[in-house]
Amino acid sequence: MADLNGFAVFARVVELGGFTAAADALGLSKSVVSRQVSALEDQLGVRLLNRTTRRIAVTEAGAVVFEHASRIVAEAEQAAEEANCIEGAVRGRLRVNAPMSFGILELGPALPAFLARYPDLDVELVLNDRRVDLIEEGFDVSLRISELEDSSLIARQLAPVERFVVGAPAYFESHGHPARPADLARHSFLLYTLLARPGQMTFVHAEGRRETAEVKGRFFCNNADAMLPLMRAGTALCLAPDFICHEELRAGRLVRALADWSMPPLRLHVIYPHARHLSAKVRAFVDFAVEHFGPGRARWEGAGQSTSPVSD
Repeated sequence: MADLNGFAVFARVVELGGFTAAADALGLSKSVVSRQVSALEDQLGVRLLNRTTRRIAVTEAGAVVFEHASRIVAEAEQAAEEANCIEGAVRGRLRVNAPMSFGILELGPALPAFLARYPDLDVELVLNDRRVDLIEEGFDVSLRISELEDSSLIARQLAPVERFVVGAPAYFESHGHPARPADLARHSFLLYTLLARPGQMTFVHAEGRRETAEVKGRFFCNNADAMLPLMRAGTALCLAPDFICHEELRAGRLVRALADWSMPPLRLHVIYPHARHLSAKVRAFVDFAVEHFGPGRARWEGAGQSTSPVSD
């Protein structure tokens, strides 16, 4: 039987592009790593790498072996994860993805308690507003504020995310208060570019009527939190998620327009790839997310009940 350690070492050399980087990652000397790869070549009877003084190149046979070696390593890591799951050990490295603004404003402040609760767990947090492929990009778990389409993923609903038309008191003093969604066409907006149609908004009245508004603006941005200074300055109105504007509403720095109208809420989800055995570290994060951001527990809920201007 071929030495499985040799496969693992070879896979790491190819992944990291050299013997030195692989040795550092594995905690071995460069000479030991080189001997492991040479021994694997001898066992298989083929050359896996072409070595020069400056670089290594994977041979055709090496590419085939690397594909299988990567699977061997992944299966071994999965076996360790599932064993830890059975024993209930929360350790290792947890890769988490979250939206940029939510990660900074809400998840970041909650993480110290999570890290303190699990001292043997390392967390790598990656923030971006694009939709990531959890499996392809190697994430263990993600928080998303959107409609979910990935049937291969498991999703647990957390708190609803409301969106409000908000502006600074000075803006409404200068431009007046819209009485209905159609009035928004006469106002200037800060527009969030990651929406499919940032200039179109559909509202539902408290009595059940629906109305769609088409809005325009001079400022476009792919991050809603970056719009806050412009909102405070009275530059324009903005359709803002409640977790971004709730503190501003409660402090009176922003006020909500169209208090009798609402948009269908989005929902925060914690999602993770389907697995036969949920690893302890993912289970720990999911439970923590429910504890902090579950329905009725999220600190931004109820933001729409803050003071709003009286419509003209």
